[in-house]
Amino acid sequence: MASEDTRIAIIGGGMGGLTAAIALRKIAGVQATVFEQASKLGEVGAGVTVAPNAARVLERLGVLDRIRRVGAVPDGHGVYQNAMGGLVTDAAWEDSAKQYQNIGMYRPDLIDALAQEIDPATIRPGHRLVSVETLDSGVRVEFENGANDVFDAVIGADGIHSVVRGAVGQFPDPVYSGYIVYRGVVDASRLPADWRMISQVWMGNRRHFMCYPLQQRKLFNFVAGIPSDRPLAGAWSGPAEVGELAAEFAGADWDPKLQEFIECIEHTFWWGLFDHDPLTNWSRGPITLLGDAAHTMLPHQGQGVNQAIEDSMALATFLAAADNVADIPEAFRRYTSVRMQRTAILQNGSRRAGAMFDAQYEFADLKKRDADLRVGRDFRRSAVFDYDAQKVAEQALNRFQGVPVA
Repeated sequence: MASEDTRIAIIGGGMGGLTAAIALRKIAGVQATVFEQASKLGEVGAGVTVAPNAARVLERLGVLDRIRRVGAVPDGHGVYQNAMGGLVTDAAWEDSAKQYQNIGMYRPDLIDALAQEIDPATIRPGHRLVSVETLDSGVRVEFENGANDVFDAVIGADGIHSVVRGAVGQFPDPVYSGYIVYRGVVDASRLPADWRMISQVWMGNRRHFMCYPLQQRKLFNFVAGIPSDRPLAGAWSGPAEVGELAAEFAGADWDPKLQEFIECIEHTFWWGLFDHDPLTNWSRGPITLLGDAAHTMLPHQGQGVNQAIEDSMALATFLAAADNVADIPEAFRRYTSVRMQRTAILQNGSRRAGAMFDAQYEFADLKKRDADLRVGRDFRRSAVFDYDAQKVAEQALNRFQGVPVA
């Protein structure tokens, strides 16, 4: 943008909000202020995957090397298995050029790696947003602690329960998937010495269990999907007993190796799996959305965080082309038009992947399910992992500006 004095507020100091702050500074030349409702930056102690499509963005933002140092790159392809550990297909967790691979990240480590790229003076913890108001000039934000300020623009990276989303006229109903997940991490030293350093998924009896390495292989992440109506009767998440998780995968129908892994778990939490249907709009004037606030999706394709990272690069690219503050609403509209279709496809794809893992709907036919999993490997590479968010945004910008394309 033309002026470094442009004032942009990012609501939400999670992985999407922090990546957006880095991208705005490095791509658009804007020092944004990040407001986080928690008293300090952090995430629950579970894992997340930085996929090749996001790694490409993070490399251009200059943070990928740090992330690789604290993450874990698997030994090779992951595997999808039946309940007894029989191979269904391998999972190629890399782009077509094999330049980028999945990186297993402990969430607190990823937050820390991103935060190191941001001026601490621009991060405001302990600020829970209560209202957003568009003025004749700028946007006023007010917080629960009594603080308020006016910015040239506001970016809502405030998650599935976004307050900013209401300011763009979007009020989606949460859609419960019918599943909860148990999540957590295991100290890798507790596992057998020959445990495979790859992503593994077991699927059976309308359930699935995934694990993969984190933190230079010192930890293993696990996610177990279980059918349940628990969230409909109260809270959406909470602590859980390991024994209740173990009971879901007990018996002779499940791989003893999986049961051995579960025996190593010391602590776990449960979360209800909710998403929402694609929004009809992300932006209104100088206000826009990013990450889960814009496109909450189920975790079954591992793309939630990665799409927020793509959003950040696209948004920064369009803002970099804005000549002045008056151009911000148009930059936001262009960003919205480019990102909405991409994320809507992946929202639907994440629902479909969950149905495949748990043999629901048309995938109750396991031959069809397994065939789709095999075919999907190469599709995932080309459609998801090879996607270049910066290149797509730049090409779109040329079209918007009427620049001839050779």
